[in-house]
Amino acid sequence: MQKIKLTKEPVLDAKHQAFKYQKEAVDSIRDLEYSAVFHEQGLGKSKIAIDLMLYWLENKVVDTVLFVAKKGLIKNWEKEFASHTHMTPKIITQNERANYYAFNSPSRLILAHFEVLKSERERFELFLKARNVAIIIDESAKIKNPDSTLTRTFFALAPLFKRRVVMTGTPAANRPYDIWAQIWFLDQGASLGNDFTTFKRSTNLSNELFDNEKLQNNFESALDQVFNKISKFTVRETKQSGIIELPQKIFKTVLCDWEVHQHDLYRQIKDEMKAVIVKEGIPQLDNSQAVLKRLLRLVQVASNPSLIDDNYRTEPGKLLNLVELVEQIAAMKEKCLIWSSFADNVNWLADHLSTFGTVKVHGKVNMERRNRAVEKFLTDPETRVFVATPQAAKEGLTLTVANHVIFYDRTFSLDDYIQAQDRIHRISQTKPCHIYNLIMAESIDEWIEILLHSKQLAAQLTQGDISREYYKSQISYEFGTIIRNILGIDNQSTD
Repeated sequence: MQKIKLTKEPVLDAKHQAFKYQKEAVDSIRDLEYSAVFHEQGLGKSKIAIDLMLYWLENKVVDTVLFVAKKGLIKNWEKEFASHTHMTPKIITQNERANYYAFNSPSRLILAHFEVLKSERERFELFLKARNVAIIIDESAKIKNPDSTLTRTFFALAPLFKRRVVMTGTPAANRPYDIWAQIWFLDQGASLGNDFTTFKRSTNLSNELFDNEKLQNNFESALDQVFNKISKFTVRETKQSGIIELPQKIFKTVLCDWEVHQHDLYRQIKDEMKAVIVKEGIPQLDNSQAVLKRLLRLVQVASNPSLIDDNYRTEPGKLLNLVELVEQIAAMKEKCLIWSSFADNVNWLADHLSTFGTVKVHGKVNMERRNRAVEKFLTDPETRVFVATPQAAKEGLTLTVANHVIFYDRTFSLDDYIQAQDRIHRISQTKPCHIYNLIMAESIDEWIEILLHSKQLAAQLTQGDISREYYKSQISYEFGTIIRNILGIDNQSTD
């Protein structure tokens, strides 16, 4: 029942028809108290969420719908509402004075970013008690850490919402246990339990799994059960489901040769890293952040030594291969995205590739300049290269004017890798999508390749995308041994 009455109700018609699979998703969850929309990125979750909102409002299930998104995606959601509905959201920001009017407006559609719910928690509690409110959380992996203040805020507010929906295409991309907090927000432990520590222990992709069949079986069984436990309130489709036709993804590994001084610096840091590993042990994927940060230095040197050495002035090994690729793409009158995990690299690469009409986006570029860069890439035929960090541009952007993605470097984040490549592989893409991974031979890049593959299989099993039999046929738990080999460490020396 609605608690607020409007003199003039908004028009609740959708401007565009949904695809069949989108309508089926809405129909299957629209009457549930809580649900998860885990459709793979690029399959139009925004349309599902908007149609869900229109159904709730039209049938007076709730009187207000709150959308929560990452701060950088607020503008994207405003565009989505304008494109698909006749409604304009009230936006709650960090401006407390302006928020007073938003909280007290009769608007049926509210839009806010995650941090606002934390800073305005008290007013949100009052707001939720005064109205019947549904919440739809976009990119819900933002609340994956149950110990963070942000996640605890969402946990506390959860019972006050009349409907709860979480949305992400990668609910378990980096670690299988990342899904736990998102589901707890929905059902307060009914499906996956109240003990995060136990859940984490049973679903942790750790080095202990290597050469221990019992641990492997327990781990695989735990992952295999997750989707079954949440399937009654979860919709999940992938691009392999046959629900929509998209062009093929074509992957290519580009092995790159070392520049001499670059290789010397890499070996020097590798020897230092070897000493740390021997002393501290091979890093676990869940809790050895200090060691992983040291490994990241090897990634930086394999990418561009000037990231850590101001005196390095030579062109690193990957640059020649990158320029050749971009020249080939430009000669075909096509466009490409280039991803690096480091903002300084983005600036450096944008300068090197300026003749190709290059734009850049990273965390130090303000929102107005980011939007201009995106718009130029989308509309200017001569702007052929988009260089960005995944952290700043992996979500919310449809960049299907390009059909090439080049990863100049990658870190340990599967979510970054998947989301970044799928900026081009989504609805409205008509050309085959080429994904290039630049890898320095016999380097940390090779370990990352294997690590990301293992993470992806674990995520797919957790999300119900593959069978346990297929998982077992593809998985390797040898990443701990492989990193030893890359670092040149005798296995016996670390026991």
